[in-house]
Amino acid sequence: MVSGQQTHVNSAGGSAGGTHPSPALEWFWSHLRDIRQPHFLDCGPVLQSTVQVLWQRGAKLYITDLISPSQDGAPSFWEGSKKKPVFLSDLFVQQLPEIPPGSLSGLLCWHLFDLLPREALPAVVGRLFDLLAPGGALFCLLREPYLAVGADTSWWLEGLTTLGSSGDGRKPFPHPALTNREMERLVPSGVVKTFLTRSGRREVLATKRTSSL
Repeated sequence: MVSGQQTHVNSAGGSAGGTHPSPALEWFWSHLRDIRQPHFLDCGPVLQSTVQVLWQRGAKLYITDLISPSQDGAPSFWEGSKKKPVFLSDLFVQQLPEIPPGSLSGLLCWHLFDLLPREALPAVVGRLFDLLAPGGALFCLLREPYLAVGADTSWWLEGLTTLGSSGDGRKPFPHPALTNREMERLVPSGVVKTFLTRSGRREVLATKRTSSL
């Protein structure tokens, strides 16, 4: 089942892009093995492959595209009348669909936090994290500081534990790379696991604490 404000499904993706085994997702699905119908939110322009992978797993999927406006600089979410432009974080998170707080098993955020200004992250990450059930996890990609370009790359689930990607990958990232410590500070109620890859990207899982964690 797919729900959300923006339910257009792009048929692109699949074998045309690169594929990347994901140790973070391997850990995550093992963590969720006892949940029969996990609920997910995809924060990107959802692709058919992602829908199919999660449908086969019995998941309910909410979708809303926060990635595309962020890749374009999100001009409609900036207030430019003041001396220094201000990112309208509250307006940005209003793009999220109606999701009961504490109900999601997983969030697919891709490179969202690399695309937003630093000052917006506490409000955006906090709002997303509120949607997670205890034990649920936010999955994101964070670039390493030496990876200067790739902001235009699209990402999706090629399989439960495999990522797909496509795009020129030539657009510079607009903001400095987040450190692991900064990510941990954004989710003080979570447990952050970071998985290193050879691609210049870190795979990050921020799991909402339960009494057993």
